[in-house]
Amino acid sequence: MQDADTAYANAAFIPGAEAYPSRWRAAAADFRASLGPRAETGLRYGPAERQIMDLFLPDEKPRGLMVFVHGGYWLAFGPEDWSHLAGGALARGWACAMPAYTLAPAARITEMAQQIAQALRSLAARLPDLQITVTGHSAGGHLAARMGNTDQPVPPIRRVVPISPLSELAPLMQTAMNDQLRLDPAECAAESPARLTLRPGTEAHVWVGGQERPTFLWQARTLSEAWACPWTVAQGRHHFDVIDDLADPNSELVAVVCPQI
Repeated sequence: MQDADTAYANAAFIPGAEAYPSRWRAAAADFRASLGPRAETGLRYGPAERQIMDLFLPDEKPRGLMVFVHGGYWLAFGPEDWSHLAGGALARGWACAMPAYTLAPAARITEMAQQIAQALRSLAARLPDLQITVTGHSAGGHLAARMGNTDQPVPPIRRVVPISPLSELAPLMQTAMNDQLRLDPAECAAESPARLTLRPGTEAHVWVGGQERPTFLWQARTLSEAWACPWTVAQGRHHFDVIDDLADPNSELVAVVCPQI
C-alpha cells in the first residue's frame, strides 16, 4: 500500500516533468502578447495582494465566460502560467478569466474558496448577462467544484467542469504538504466538494486523465458519483497534459466547457 505522499506525487511519475513549468510560462507569455489589448492583466478583485485576475476577450461580443482556476496543490503557480489555455474559449467566442488567490501557508483553503467566489462576483458585475462556466485543474479543480456547491455566495453559474479535481480532502491530511495546508477534519468536512451538494440548476462534468495517478482517478469518480454527474476519462492523458485540450477549440473538453450557444 502506498503512503499518501507517493499517492499524490504527480511529477515523479511523468517523464520529463521538470520541463513542463517553463514550457507553460513561455506559451502563456506568447499567448498574452498575441492578444494585445484584448488581454487585460492584473485586474483587482479584492484587497489581498494576490486578489488579481487576468481577463481575455474574444474579437466579438462574448458569448459566455469561462473562468479557469489554476492548480499547484494550493501552494504554487498563478494565472500568468496558464494564459494559453484560454485559446479554445476565445476561438469559440467566449471570454476567459483567470483569477489568482492567496496561496498556503498564507491562507487556508477555506479562504481561497472565499476569494474565488469574490472573483466570480466581480466578474459578473464586469460582464453581466453572460453564462458562466467555472473550470480548474487539480487544486484549481477543487476550487472550481466548490463554486458549484450550494453554500457559496456566487452569481448564477451554468456549469462547473472540474479537471483532475481534489474532491475529498481528508487523505491530504496524511501528506507532508499538510504542514503548509493545515487541513483538519472540520475544514475537510466543510471544503470537500464531494461531501457537499451541487447547486440546483448548475450542470457538472468531471474530467480526468486516463494515465493519472490512481488516487486522482478515485477523486474524480468520487465527485461524479456524489453529484450524479458525467465524468470523462481522457485516454492517454496524465496530470500535466490533461489540460492541454483547453487550448484547442475543436477538442471535446472545450466543447463541454464552452458549448455553442
